[in-house]
Amino acid sequence: MSRSYARVARLRRFCTTYLFALAPLAAAVLWGGLYVVSMWGFESIPPVTLAFLRIAVGAAALLLVVRVRYPRRRFARRDLLGFVALGAVITASMTTQFLGTAMTTASQGSLITVLTPIFTILLGVTMLGERLTGRLVAGIVGALAGTVLVLTGQYDLSTLAGGSTPTIGIGMLLIASATWALYTVRGKPLIDRYSALETATYSTLAAVPMLAALVPLEVALTDASLRAIEPTPALVAAVLYLGVLGTAAAWYLWYKGMEYVDASVISAFFFAQPVVGGLLGATVLGEPLGPRFVLGGLVMAAGVYVVSTAES
Repeated sequence: MSRSYARVARLRRFCTTYLFALAPLAAAVLWGGLYVVSMWGFESIPPVTLAFLRIAVGAAALLLVVRVRYPRRRFARRDLLGFVALGAVITASMTTQFLGTAMTTASQGSLITVLTPIFTILLGVTMLGERLTGRLVAGIVGALAGTVLVLTGQYDLSTLAGGSTPTIGIGMLLIASATWALYTVRGKPLIDRYSALETATYSTLAAVPMLAALVPLEVALTDASLRAIEPTPALVAAVLYLGVLGTAAAWYLWYKGMEYVDASVISAFFFAQPVVGGLLGATVLGEPLGPRFVLGGLVMAAGVYVVSTAES
């Protein structure tokens, strides 16, 4: 009987140490298809409006789950303000991400967003006092090198140059990367006091009215027309993907990893996003994958493995 309990205990430790800590990798997989889906959605829905729909659908899905899991939960006033602050960070991140994506090319967007782990590490060290070990730094550098190798093999680097509009778009993507890193790090104290599910839910819920307020502003400042949006089955499916999978599921999984490891560690999993995107492009769109993609993917995977085992 004692041996049976010992096996169960070992299994639980394995799940805690490895499986839940790898939850951010699942989030990166879900985010792999966001760029293609977002660009598709931009053909019918203005960027900020699409960001609002994504967050509204994601918040509704999360709230449905959290009400079942934590039906009677009370929060301290400072923590409610913390959720609101995270909602403001989400609003800034999603607005700049969608506007920046609409203004840039796939290569520009992919290369800029891989800076998110770097921002996360810097904020984790300065705001949370996380410690950088040699193994962690080596893994991050390896994952970054592998991801850049993947992207340079997948895209034509000549498309990185552009006029004023691409420059503005790149600037917005830089802000989006930095604010997502801030969302990652600032959520850690709330995750520790409550849970990943609650922190993801109430921060996302706080962002809904903030983004809603930006929708009429977008319509007033551009030639966008919400009346022209036709809710076709394909468009509804794209919004549901962005909201349910790309937001509700992915954000919960991202925060879930932070219940077990530092922000610096989970940041490495972000490098998997463009690799997954490339694989989806090859599978769904028939885009070719050259030898650099395969080599870079292997280097990236090795770097992520080194990071994920840095605290073991």
